[in-house]
Amino acid sequence: MTVIDIPGSKSVTARALFLAAAANGTTTLLRPLCSDDTEGFAEGLRSLGYTIAQEADRWRIEGRPSGPATPEADVFCRDGATTARFLPTLVAAAASGSYRFDASAQMRRRPLAPLTRALVSLGVDLRHSGQEGHHPLSVRAAGIKGGDLTLDAGESSQYLTALLMLGPLTAEGLRIEVTELVSAPYVEITLAMMRRFGVEVLREGNTFTVPPGGYRATDYAVEPDASTASYFFAAAALTGGEVTVPGLGAGALQGDLRFVEVLRAMGADVEVGADATTVRSTGRLRGLTVNMRDISDTMPTLAAIAPYAQGPVRIEDVANTRVKECDRLDACAQNLRRMGITVDTGPDWIEIRPGTPAPAEIATHGDHRIVMSFAVAGLRAPGLTYDDPGCVRKTFPQFHEVFEAFARGLPQR
Repeated sequence: MTVIDIPGSKSVTARALFLAAAANGTTTLLRPLCSDDTEGFAEGLRSLGYTIAQEADRWRIEGRPSGPATPEADVFCRDGATTARFLPTLVAAAASGSYRFDASAQMRRRPLAPLTRALVSLGVDLRHSGQEGHHPLSVRAAGIKGGDLTLDAGESSQYLTALLMLGPLTAEGLRIEVTELVSAPYVEITLAMMRRFGVEVLREGNTFTVPPGGYRATDYAVEPDASTASYFFAAAALTGGEVTVPGLGAGALQGDLRFVEVLRAMGADVEVGADATTVRSTGRLRGLTVNMRDISDTMPTLAAIAPYAQGPVRIEDVANTRVKECDRLDACAQNLRRMGITVDTGPDWIEIRPGTPAPAEIATHGDHRIVMSFAVAGLRAPGLTYDDPGCVRKTFPQFHEVFEAFARGLPQR
């Protein structure tokens, strides 16, 4: 059995940085993710005048409940969707200030409109200087009273998360009625983390009531990234190996740990303990039809191993994967076809037939999850290459070295 230590969760680290910046006092984050996305978030906070001290396995953030220390700033959000969506929301609650945000070409293509429309409806002076509903944008802060909102979060749960975290910074709080919601487990992460920082959100169905009053600082340990763990779990299932990931167990916040239940349905043996999860397998996997709406970041992981199953694999209700770093649904289909696999797609589904994948160059579209997913497929298709292997720096800069070392301990098929 191999035990693998997975880097900290990107989603948890980003939320923790927002909450710590808004909290009263100094927060210490233990084992945060150190990657391009989270470094970009921290850099953005520094541009706004927040003080962050970074050590090897802990970051200390001095909170500013009143908002940024600087009354004016330009913030570059790199490729980070959480940075690009959360930081404009954070500064919107400040009593005064003028802030400009821009992002990479990849991030400029990703939508923001439901979030920015919601902020404007709350009275925020927010303006797009390019395409409406996309970066770049500017925010002229003057405080937010609060009130009622109706939000469509069917494209990204990050819109709802940003507004939930904003709520305690408003004068009267927020009441948010959600008409559509994708990746619901990510919202549960947000609610649990807000609770740790001193705010209890009332949820009644799809209506969320967020009280005013602000946050209090705390020490917060960041759990391993469940989406990243999916590649190691899938590798064990595919090759007939065994792997244990400590720090992700029955109490884990991240819904993407449910990916192991998909592997279980395909025939793998899965044990979810109190503080660790183990996957072992004979290497024989069944086909299945699965709805991955709530764990769509792991859709490419399943797509990459699907050709090795004994029957077709159909993944449904993943329309939102078309507006990630790339159109992941089409990217998976395109690359599997390059490998000689028969694939059909629709607006929100992909069906993959069993086959014998041949080595090919993977078109990554600059998307870290495409690279890491197809690295798993490459365990049984030696010679697979990537047009941009370095894009893994977004969430796991050492991925190739760690995965190669891990693969050496797996059964060779």
